[in-house]
Amino acid sequence: MKKLFTLLLLTSSFAQAQDWKVVPGKITTPWSEKVTPDSVLPEYPRPQFVRESWKSMNGLWDYVITPRSASLPAAYQGKILVPFAIESAMSGVGKTVGKDSLLWYHTSFTMPAFKKGNRTLLHFGAVDWQMTLYINGQEVGSHRGGFDPFSFDITGFLKKTKTQEMVVRVWDPTDQGTQPRGKQVRKPEGIWYTPVTGIWQTVWLESVPVTYIASTKQTPDIDQQTLTVSTTIVNPVPGDKVRVSVWNGTDMISEESVEPGATAVLKIPNMKLWSPEDPFLYDLRYAIVRKEKPVDEAQSYFAMRKTSIGKDNNGVLRMLLNNKFVFQYGPLDQGWWPDGLYTAPTDEALKFDVEKTKEMGFNMIRKHIKVEPARWYYHCDKLGMLVWQDMPSGDLGNRWEPRPGIVGRGTEQKRSNESERAYREEWNAIMEALHNVPSIVVWVPFNEAWGQFKTTEITEWTMQKDPSRLVNSASGGNFFLTGHIIDLHNYPDPAMPQPDIYGAKQAIVLGEFGGLGLPVDGHVWQQKDNWGYQSFKTPEELFKRYSTFTDRLEDLIRQGLSAAVYTQTTDVEVEINGLMTYDRKVIKNPLASFYEVNKKLYNPALVVIKP
Repeated sequence: MKKLFTLLLLTSSFAQAQDWKVVPGKITTPWSEKVTPDSVLPEYPRPQFVRESWKSMNGLWDYVITPRSASLPAAYQGKILVPFAIESAMSGVGKTVGKDSLLWYHTSFTMPAFKKGNRTLLHFGAVDWQMTLYINGQEVGSHRGGFDPFSFDITGFLKKTKTQEMVVRVWDPTDQGTQPRGKQVRKPEGIWYTPVTGIWQTVWLESVPVTYIASTKQTPDIDQQTLTVSTTIVNPVPGDKVRVSVWNGTDMISEESVEPGATAVLKIPNMKLWSPEDPFLYDLRYAIVRKEKPVDEAQSYFAMRKTSIGKDNNGVLRMLLNNKFVFQYGPLDQGWWPDGLYTAPTDEALKFDVEKTKEMGFNMIRKHIKVEPARWYYHCDKLGMLVWQDMPSGDLGNRWEPRPGIVGRGTEQKRSNESERAYREEWNAIMEALHNVPSIVVWVPFNEAWGQFKTTEITEWTMQKDPSRLVNSASGGNFFLTGHIIDLHNYPDPAMPQPDIYGAKQAIVLGEFGGLGLPVDGHVWQQKDNWGYQSFKTPEELFKRYSTFTDRLEDLIRQGLSAAVYTQTTDVEVEINGLMTYDRKVIKNPLASFYEVNKKLYNPALVVIKP
């Protein structure tokens, strides 16, 4: 009976693969047409830690939605294209799940011809929100957190036969839970968007030796001209060494060998610094060496760059890059797609947003209450785009309590122990996963008092965890006098906190402004009830208004402004505030026009920094 059931599943898989299509009814990007069930985000998903033996598991899987009390399903409803969330058009399903239901995935797969004796790791880029994994009917483990990558060693659960069975169970309460969930809501409207449930980043197998490098942490110091590297090694053997080497193309720059668990400090002479103008990346090679032979090897990259604050000649604190003032200016980037929701249809699409942002003359992106796949950060690293990384917000209830020393609403949220634990677990995991990304220069724990709690404690914990970056404690929210940055949101016109009050203690930034709206017929999420903070009828009118913003920013920079974030990269659902339409088919004004008015903001003569 079991063999018959498996045969039926396989037969059903073939038949439905022929019928898969994007769910109709919404606008789509140009890249959705390039996706087929046998070619779904096929690129290596982790550019900063590369091994050769791997296999993508993306493609058509079985799915079923059951009551939350259900156990392992005996049958499935249809096919879903992994890794697109079930609510998305690209999934081929387009259904919602909700807090009272479970989403189940099933797939049968053939093990690749990995090296005999190796371990097999199963990686998930991200699953929203709580998942449990079963291999061949056995529970392997669980994970909760919708934005951080994780993996399981499934070696002991594999059968000797080539064909294996995998089941994934997912529960996601969206906005009916207290977990971090960004802008997802059950009833999308305004600035709140469609739910995202389940697998939304690449799933992949990797073959590793019994002794292998599980993770690395690399931190540059341009003042000391060093790179500090630590590694986590699984199953080390006495006498093993961890060899780390730095390369510029075929030239080895530096090399160190240390005991497993020890920290390597590599000298980087004649440094080439990373910046938006010259995003130079060094190659990094790792190896576990046993009796002079490599047991495990992996390749990575890093950059020599520094983010800090320092006073200008007027005593105002400024954000610095590589010990120099560089005005940081870029769009608020939601990272949503009309066809894939959280997931770009292709890697080309993922790169497109960063490329166009750069071509418009921006040098920074604020990644807004969402975390992207590793390849998005890779594109920022390669192209030279500074990144402010937000923590996805959650638990936006109204349980407020007074807190002393606050400028703003004068209150912060009182969270339950479970809610606080979920926040801390995920923010810690996100910072761990993204620590090595050169382009990230600012961490943003809270946005606009959305679920903001214990702000001083969370900010200072973030600063202690990563002293190599700046921390913007509460972008546009309650201003606690801690962290490196004081951040105002103001729509539509540019404005800034007063330098004579804040400028000697924190760098001053405009965390959000703009929001100039322009609906483009044929390229909107829905035909009516679209909105912008200030709407226009023609691209020319919009650009004329935008130009006045850059004129005003030029003056604010002289007064003490270190950075500004314009809302936003693209339209998102009913928001039509984008520089581009939601489907990325229309850029609302010429790239060169934006570049011309933006470039004056980087004039070094605007600010003089004390040596």
